[in-house]
Amino acid sequence: MGGWSWQFGFSVAAGLVLFALLLVPVLVVQQRRYGRLSALRVLVVSAACVYAVALVAYTLLPLPDPATVCAAEGGRGPQLVPFAFVGDILRETAGLDLAATLASRATLQVVFNVVLFVPFGLLVRRAVGGVGRTTLLGLATSLLVEVTQGTALFGLYPCPYRLADVDDLIANTTGALLGALLARRVLAWLPAAEDLGRDRLRPRPVTARRRWLGMVVDGVVFTGVAATLRLLAAVVAQLTGWSLPAGTDDVARALPALVAGVVTFGPALTARAASLGQRAVWLQPVWPHPVGPGRRLLRTGVVGGAWTLTTAARDVSQGAGPLALVGGLATLVVVVAVVSVLTTRGHRGLSGALSGAAVVDSRAQEAGGSIR
Repeated sequence: MGGWSWQFGFSVAAGLVLFALLLVPVLVVQQRRYGRLSALRVLVVSAACVYAVALVAYTLLPLPDPATVCAAEGGRGPQLVPFAFVGDILRETAGLDLAATLASRATLQVVFNVVLFVPFGLLVRRAVGGVGRTTLLGLATSLLVEVTQGTALFGLYPCPYRLADVDDLIANTTGALLGALLARRVLAWLPAAEDLGRDRLRPRPVTARRRWLGMVVDGVVFTGVAATLRLLAAVVAQLTGWSLPAGTDDVARALPALVAGVVTFGPALTARAASLGQRAVWLQPVWPHPVGPGRRLLRTGVVGGAWTLTTAARDVSQGAGPLALVGGLATLVVVVAVVSVLTTRGHRGLSGALSGAAVVDSRAQEAGGSIR
Protein backbone atom coordinates (compact mmCIF):
# COMPACT_ATOMS: atom_id res chain seq x y z
CA MET A 1 0.00 0.00 0.00
CA GLY A 2 2.90 2.32 0.68
CA GLY A 3 3.87 2.08 -2.97
CA TRP A 4 0.51 3.55 -3.95
CA SER A 5 0.44 6.43 -1.47
CA TRP A 6 2.38 9.10 -3.38
CA GLN A 7 -0.11 8.97 -6.27
CA PHE A 8 -2.83 10.18 -3.91
CA GLY A 9 -1.10 13.45 -3.08
CA PHE A 10 -0.07 13.94 -6.70
CA SER A 11 -3.62 13.30 -7.91
CA VAL A 12 -5.15 15.82 -5.50
CA ALA A 13 -2.61 18.55 -6.31
CA ALA A 14 -2.56 18.04 -10.09
CA GLY A 15 -6.32 17.47 -10.19
CA LEU A 16 -7.00 20.79 -8.50
CA VAL A 17 -4.65 22.51 -10.95
CA LEU A 18 -6.59 20.92 -13.82
CA PHE A 19 -9.86 22.05 -12.21
CA ALA A 20 -8.54 25.62 -11.93
CA LEU A 21 -7.71 25.58 -15.65
CA LEU A 22 -11.17 24.31 -16.52
CA LEU A 23 -13.12 26.42 -14.02
CA VAL A 24 -14.02 29.33 -16.31
CA PRO A 25 -15.21 27.08 -19.19
CA VAL A 26 -17.20 25.00 -16.69
CA LEU A 27 -18.92 28.08 -15.27
CA VAL A 28 -19.72 29.39 -18.75
CA VAL A 29 -21.16 26.03 -19.84
CA GLN A 30 -23.31 25.95 -16.72
CA GLN A 31 -24.59 29.47 -17.36
CA ARG A 32 -25.50 28.65 -20.93
CA ARG A 33 -26.86 25.15 -20.29
CA TYR A 34 -28.72 25.73 -17.02
CA GLY A 35 -29.16 29.50 -17.05
CA ARG A 36 -27.41 29.67 -13.67
CA LEU A 37 -24.59 28.11 -11.67
CA SER A 38 -24.88 24.89 -9.68
CA ALA A 39 -22.33 24.79 -6.88
CA LEU A 40 -22.90 21.06 -6.36
CA ARG A 41 -22.17 20.25 -9.99
CA VAL A 42 -19.06 22.45 -9.87
CA LEU A 43 -17.95 20.42 -6.85
CA VAL A 44 -18.46 17.19 -8.81
CA VAL A 45 -16.38 18.58 -11.68
CA SER A 46 -13.54 19.23 -9.24
CA ALA A 47 -13.82 15.64 -7.99
CA ALA A 48 -13.84 14.39 -11.59
CA CYS A 49 -10.62 16.31 -12.32
CA VAL A 50 -8.91 14.75 -9.30
CA TYR A 51 -10.18 11.31 -10.32
CA ALA A 52 -9.01 11.70 -13.94
CA VAL A 53 -5.50 12.53 -12.77
CA ALA A 54 -5.62 9.67 -10.26
CA LEU A 55 -6.59 7.23 -13.01
CA VAL A 56 -3.49 8.21 -14.98
CA ALA A 57 -1.25 8.29 -11.91
CA TYR A 58 -2.25 4.89 -10.58
CA THR A 59 -2.13 3.11 -13.95
CA LEU A 60 0.84 4.72 -15.71
CA LEU A 61 3.05 6.43 -13.12
CA PRO A 62 5.75 6.59 -11.94
CA LEU A 63 8.05 6.15 -14.93
CA PRO A 64 10.94 3.97 -13.66
CA ASP A 65 14.55 4.06 -14.82
CA PRO A 66 14.57 2.42 -18.29
CA ALA A 67 18.05 0.96 -17.78
CA THR A 68 16.95 -0.84 -14.63
CA VAL A 69 13.52 -2.06 -15.77
CA CYS A 70 14.33 -3.03 -19.35
CA ALA A 71 17.62 -4.73 -18.43
CA ALA A 72 16.11 -6.68 -15.55
CA GLU A 73 12.91 -7.83 -17.22
CA GLY A 74 13.46 -7.25 -20.90
CA GLY A 75 10.00 -5.73 -20.98
CA ARG A 76 6.80 -7.35 -19.76
CA GLY A 77 4.59 -9.31 -22.11
CA PRO A 78 0.79 -9.13 -21.72
CA GLN A 79 -1.13 -11.50 -19.44
CA LEU A 80 -3.98 -12.79 -21.62
CA VAL A 81 -5.41 -15.63 -19.49
CA PRO A 82 -8.76 -14.58 -17.97
CA PHE A 83 -9.18 -15.06 -14.21
CA ALA A 84 -5.53 -15.98 -13.70
CA PHE A 85 -5.76 -13.87 -10.54
CA VAL A 86 -7.70 -16.70 -8.87
CA GLY A 87 -4.68 -18.98 -9.15
CA ASP A 88 -2.38 -16.17 -7.99
CA ILE A 89 -4.47 -15.62 -4.86
CA LEU A 90 -4.68 -19.34 -4.06
CA ARG A 91 -0.95 -19.77 -4.56
CA GLU A 92 0.13 -16.74 -2.53
CA THR A 93 -2.31 -17.31 0.34
CA ALA A 94 -1.95 -21.07 0.76
CA GLY A 95 -2.18 -21.91 4.46
CA LEU A 96 -3.34 -18.41 5.50
CA ASP A 97 -6.55 -17.67 7.37
CA LEU A 98 -9.35 -15.57 5.86
CA ALA A 99 -8.14 -12.25 7.30
CA ALA A 100 -4.60 -12.78 6.00
CA THR A 101 -5.95 -13.88 2.63
CA LEU A 102 -8.04 -10.72 2.27
CA ALA A 103 -5.05 -8.58 3.25
CA SER A 104 -2.64 -10.27 0.86
CA ARG A 105 -1.05 -8.43 -2.03
CA ALA A 106 -2.69 -10.63 -4.67
CA THR A 107 -6.18 -10.04 -3.24
CA LEU A 108 -5.71 -6.30 -2.67
CA GLN A 109 -4.50 -5.84 -6.22
CA VAL A 110 -7.74 -7.23 -7.61
CA VAL A 111 -9.85 -5.27 -5.12
CA PHE A 112 -7.97 -2.08 -5.92
CA ASN A 113 -8.55 -2.51 -9.67
CA VAL A 114 -12.27 -2.87 -9.01
CA VAL A 115 -12.41 0.11 -6.63
CA LEU A 116 -10.39 2.27 -9.01
CA PHE A 117 -13.21 2.28 -11.57
CA VAL A 118 -16.16 2.62 -9.20
CA PRO A 119 -15.91 6.46 -9.31
CA PHE A 120 -15.81 6.18 -13.10
CA GLY A 121 -19.16 4.41 -13.05
CA LEU A 122 -20.63 6.91 -10.59
CA LEU A 123 -19.58 9.98 -12.54
CA VAL A 124 -20.20 8.70 -16.05
CA ARG A 125 -23.63 7.29 -15.16
CA ARG A 126 -24.75 10.72 -13.96
CA ALA A 127 -23.18 12.40 -16.99
CA VAL A 128 -24.37 10.17 -19.86
CA GLY A 129 -27.00 7.91 -18.26
CA GLY A 130 -27.54 4.20 -18.71
CA VAL A 131 -25.87 1.29 -16.90
CA GLY A 132 -24.96 -0.48 -20.13
CA ARG A 133 -23.52 2.62 -21.77
CA THR A 134 -21.49 3.47 -18.67
CA THR A 135 -20.14 -0.09 -18.41
CA LEU A 136 -19.11 -0.08 -22.08
CA LEU A 137 -17.32 3.24 -21.59
CA GLY A 138 -15.57 1.75 -18.56
CA LEU A 139 -14.50 -1.23 -20.66
CA ALA A 140 -13.21 1.05 -23.42
CA THR A 141 -11.31 3.25 -20.96
CA SER A 142 -9.75 0.25 -19.22
CA LEU A 143 -8.80 -1.23 -22.61
CA LEU A 144 -7.10 2.03 -23.52
CA VAL A 145 -5.14 1.88 -20.25
CA GLU A 146 -4.06 -1.73 -20.85
CA VAL A 147 -3.04 -1.02 -24.45
CA THR A 148 -1.06 2.00 -23.26
CA GLN A 149 0.70 -0.17 -20.70
CA GLY A 150 1.31 -3.03 -23.13
CA THR A 151 2.74 -0.77 -25.83
CA ALA A 152 4.98 1.11 -23.37
CA LEU A 153 3.14 4.41 -23.79
CA PHE A 154 2.71 3.70 -27.51
CA GLY A 155 6.45 3.38 -27.97
CA LEU A 156 7.44 6.49 -26.05
CA TYR A 157 9.06 4.33 -23.33
CA PRO A 158 11.79 1.80 -24.25
CA CYS A 159 9.91 -1.24 -22.89
CA PRO A 160 6.63 -2.12 -21.13
CA TYR A 161 7.13 -1.27 -17.45
CA ARG A 162 3.56 -2.12 -16.42
CA LEU A 163 1.85 -5.46 -17.04
CA ALA A 164 -1.01 -5.36 -19.54
CA ASP A 165 -3.40 -7.80 -17.92
CA VAL A 166 -6.77 -9.06 -19.12
CA ASP A 167 -7.72 -9.56 -15.46
CA ASP A 168 -7.26 -5.83 -14.88
CA LEU A 169 -9.67 -5.24 -17.77
CA ILE A 170 -12.22 -7.54 -16.12
CA ALA A 171 -11.77 -5.94 -12.68
CA ASN A 172 -11.93 -2.37 -14.00
CA THR A 173 -15.07 -3.07 -16.00
CA THR A 174 -16.65 -4.68 -12.94
CA GLY A 175 -15.85 -1.54 -10.95
CA ALA A 176 -17.47 0.66 -13.61
CA LEU A 177 -20.57 -1.56 -13.54
CA LEU A 178 -20.79 -1.36 -9.74
CA GLY A 179 -20.42 2.41 -9.85
CA ALA A 180 -23.13 2.69 -12.49
CA LEU A 181 -25.51 0.57 -10.42
CA LEU A 182 -24.85 2.67 -7.30
CA ALA A 183 -24.89 6.08 -9.01
CA ARG A 184 -28.55 6.98 -8.49
CA ARG A 185 -28.40 6.23 -4.79
CA VAL A 186 -24.90 7.55 -4.02
CA LEU A 187 -25.33 10.75 -6.06
CA ALA A 188 -29.00 11.34 -5.33
CA TRP A 189 -28.06 14.72 -3.84
CA LEU A 190 -26.68 15.94 -7.18
CA PRO A 191 -29.18 18.03 -9.21
CA ALA A 192 -29.94 16.45 -12.58
CA ALA A 193 -28.96 18.42 -15.67
CA GLU A 194 -32.46 18.05 -17.07
CA ASP A 195 -33.99 19.60 -13.95
CA LEU A 196 -31.55 22.49 -13.92
CA GLY A 197 -32.06 23.21 -17.60
CA ARG A 198 -35.85 23.39 -17.59
CA ASP A 199 -35.93 27.09 -16.72
CA ARG A 200 -32.67 28.14 -18.36
CA LEU A 201 -34.44 30.94 -20.25
CA ARG A 202 -35.97 32.49 -17.15
CA PRO A 203 -34.43 35.94 -16.48
CA ARG A 204 -32.52 36.28 -13.23
CA PRO A 205 -31.20 39.28 -11.28
CA VAL A 206 -27.89 40.76 -12.31
CA THR A 207 -25.28 40.04 -9.65
CA ALA A 208 -21.71 41.14 -9.12
CA ARG A 209 -20.57 37.53 -9.55
CA ARG A 210 -22.12 37.34 -13.01
CA ARG A 211 -20.59 40.64 -13.98
CA TRP A 212 -17.16 39.49 -12.82
CA LEU A 213 -17.50 36.13 -14.55
CA GLY A 214 -18.26 37.95 -17.78
CA MET A 215 -15.14 40.06 -17.30
CA VAL A 216 -13.06 36.95 -16.63
CA VAL A 217 -14.37 35.31 -19.81
CA ASP A 218 -13.42 38.41 -21.78
CA GLY A 219 -9.96 38.31 -20.20
CA VAL A 220 -9.50 34.62 -21.04
CA VAL A 221 -10.62 35.13 -24.65
CA PHE A 222 -8.38 38.18 -25.02
CA THR A 223 -5.36 36.38 -23.56
CA GLY A 224 -5.96 33.30 -25.69
CA VAL A 225 -6.28 35.25 -28.94
CA ALA A 226 -3.20 37.37 -28.23
CA ALA A 227 -1.12 34.34 -27.23
CA THR A 228 -2.22 32.43 -30.33
CA LEU A 229 -1.26 35.31 -32.61
CA ARG A 230 2.16 35.59 -30.97
CA LEU A 231 2.72 31.86 -31.34
CA LEU A 232 1.66 31.86 -34.99
CA ALA A 233 3.99 34.77 -35.73
CA ALA A 234 6.89 32.98 -34.05
CA VAL A 235 6.18 29.74 -35.97
CA VAL A 236 5.94 31.55 -39.31
CA ALA A 237 9.18 33.43 -38.62
CA GLN A 238 10.94 30.20 -37.63
CA LEU A 239 9.73 28.23 -40.66
CA THR A 240 10.18 30.91 -43.30
CA GLY A 241 12.98 33.04 -41.89
CA TRP A 242 10.83 36.09 -42.63
CA SER A 243 11.46 39.18 -40.51
CA LEU A 244 9.70 42.51 -40.15
CA PRO A 245 11.04 45.62 -41.88
CA ALA A 246 13.29 47.80 -39.77
CA GLY A 247 11.48 50.21 -37.47
CA THR A 248 8.28 48.18 -37.18
CA ASP A 249 9.17 46.23 -34.04
CA ASP A 250 6.90 48.29 -31.79
CA VAL A 251 3.92 47.82 -34.10
CA ALA A 252 4.58 44.10 -34.30
CA ARG A 253 4.70 43.75 -30.54
CA ALA A 254 1.47 45.72 -30.08
CA LEU A 255 -0.46 44.06 -32.92
CA PRO A 256 -1.52 40.82 -31.12
CA ALA A 257 -3.05 42.80 -28.26
CA LEU A 258 -4.82 45.20 -30.62
CA VAL A 259 -6.27 42.38 -32.71
CA ALA A 260 -7.29 40.50 -29.56
CA GLY A 261 -9.03 43.64 -28.31
CA VAL A 262 -11.05 43.93 -31.53
CA VAL A 263 -12.03 40.24 -31.43
CA THR A 264 -12.92 40.26 -27.73
CA PHE A 265 -14.56 43.64 -27.25
CA GLY A 266 -15.60 44.47 -30.83
CA PRO A 267 -19.02 42.82 -30.41
CA ALA A 268 -19.82 45.45 -27.76
CA LEU A 269 -20.09 47.98 -30.60
CA THR A 270 -22.84 46.01 -32.34
CA ALA A 271 -26.58 46.58 -31.89
CA ARG A 272 -26.72 44.24 -28.91
CA ALA A 273 -23.79 46.11 -27.31
CA ALA A 274 -22.62 43.10 -25.28
CA SER A 275 -19.08 41.74 -25.18
CA LEU A 276 -18.35 38.06 -25.67
CA GLY A 277 -18.06 37.57 -21.91
CA GLN A 278 -21.36 39.31 -21.24
CA ARG A 279 -23.10 37.19 -23.85
CA ALA A 280 -21.70 34.06 -22.21
CA VAL A 281 -23.46 34.88 -18.91
CA TRP A 282 -26.71 36.29 -20.33
CA LEU A 283 -25.90 39.97 -19.75
CA GLN A 284 -26.56 42.98 -21.93
CA PRO A 285 -26.16 46.75 -21.52
CA VAL A 286 -29.21 48.88 -22.27
CA TRP A 287 -29.88 52.63 -22.46
CA PRO A 288 -33.14 54.44 -21.68
CA HIS A 289 -33.11 55.81 -25.23
CA PRO A 290 -31.39 54.85 -28.51
CA VAL A 291 -27.69 55.70 -28.57
CA GLY A 292 -25.14 55.89 -31.33
CA PRO A 293 -21.77 54.15 -31.71
CA GLY A 294 -20.05 56.91 -29.74
CA ARG A 295 -21.87 56.01 -26.52
CA ARG A 296 -21.23 52.30 -27.11
CA LEU A 297 -17.57 53.04 -27.78
CA LEU A 298 -17.34 55.02 -24.54
CA ARG A 299 -18.78 52.12 -22.56
CA THR A 300 -16.54 49.55 -24.24
CA GLY A 301 -13.45 51.70 -23.91
CA VAL A 302 -13.60 52.02 -20.14
CA VAL A 303 -12.72 48.38 -19.48
CA GLY A 304 -12.09 46.70 -22.84
CA GLY A 305 -10.14 49.60 -24.24
CA ALA A 306 -8.12 50.02 -21.07
CA TRP A 307 -7.34 46.30 -20.99
CA THR A 308 -6.20 46.36 -24.62
CA LEU A 309 -4.13 49.49 -24.05
CA THR A 310 -2.55 47.97 -20.94
CA THR A 311 -1.43 44.86 -22.79
CA ALA A 312 -0.26 46.69 -25.91
CA ALA A 313 1.72 49.21 -23.85
CA ARG A 314 3.31 46.43 -21.82
CA ASP A 315 4.29 44.51 -24.95
CA VAL A 316 5.80 47.55 -26.64
CA SER A 317 7.56 49.05 -23.63
CA GLN A 318 8.65 45.68 -22.18
CA GLY A 319 8.26 47.18 -18.72
CA ALA A 320 10.19 50.45 -19.22
CA GLY A 321 9.70 53.97 -20.61
CA PRO A 322 6.68 56.26 -20.94
CA LEU A 323 4.45 53.55 -22.36
CA ALA A 324 4.94 51.51 -19.20
CA LEU A 325 3.40 54.44 -17.29
CA VAL A 326 0.47 54.51 -19.72
CA GLY A 327 0.00 50.80 -19.21
CA GLY A 328 0.07 51.26 -15.43
CA LEU A 329 -2.63 53.95 -15.59
CA ALA A 330 -4.78 51.75 -17.82
CA THR A 331 -4.37 48.90 -15.35
CA LEU A 332 -5.60 51.20 -12.59
CA VAL A 333 -8.69 51.99 -14.66
CA VAL A 334 -9.41 48.28 -15.07
CA VAL A 335 -9.06 47.67 -11.33
CA VAL A 336 -11.38 50.58 -10.50
CA ALA A 337 -13.89 49.32 -13.07
CA VAL A 338 -13.89 45.83 -11.57
CA VAL A 339 -14.38 47.16 -8.03
CA SER A 340 -17.09 49.57 -9.16
CA VAL A 341 -19.34 46.64 -10.02
CA LEU A 342 -19.96 46.30 -6.28
CA THR A 343 -20.71 49.97 -5.63
CA THR A 344 -22.86 51.08 -8.56
CA ARG A 345 -26.62 50.82 -9.00
CA GLY A 346 -27.66 47.55 -10.59
CA HIS A 347 -23.98 46.50 -10.71
CA ARG A 348 -23.61 48.48 -13.91
CA GLY A 349 -20.03 49.39 -13.05
CA LEU A 350 -17.90 52.38 -13.99
CA SER A 351 -18.49 51.86 -17.71
CA GLY A 352 -22.26 51.95 -17.25
CA ALA A 353 -22.13 54.97 -14.97
CA LEU A 354 -20.04 56.98 -17.46
CA SER A 355 -22.06 55.97 -20.53
CA GLY A 356 -25.52 56.05 -18.94
CA ALA A 357 -26.12 52.32 -19.50
CA ALA A 358 -27.69 49.76 -17.21
CA VAL A 359 -26.90 46.05 -17.30
CA VAL A 360 -29.80 43.62 -17.57
CA ASP A 361 -30.36 39.93 -18.12
CA SER A 362 -30.50 39.47 -21.90
CA ARG A 363 -33.32 36.93 -21.54
CA ALA A 364 -35.49 39.68 -20.11
CA GLN A 365 -34.76 41.83 -23.17
CA GLU A 366 -35.70 38.98 -25.47
CA ALA A 367 -38.94 38.57 -23.54
CA GLY A 368 -39.68 42.27 -23.90
CA GLY A 369 -39.01 43.31 -20.33
CA SER A 370 -36.09 44.22 -18.14
CA ILE A 371 -34.71 43.14 -14.82
CA ARG A 372 -32.48 45.50 -12.91
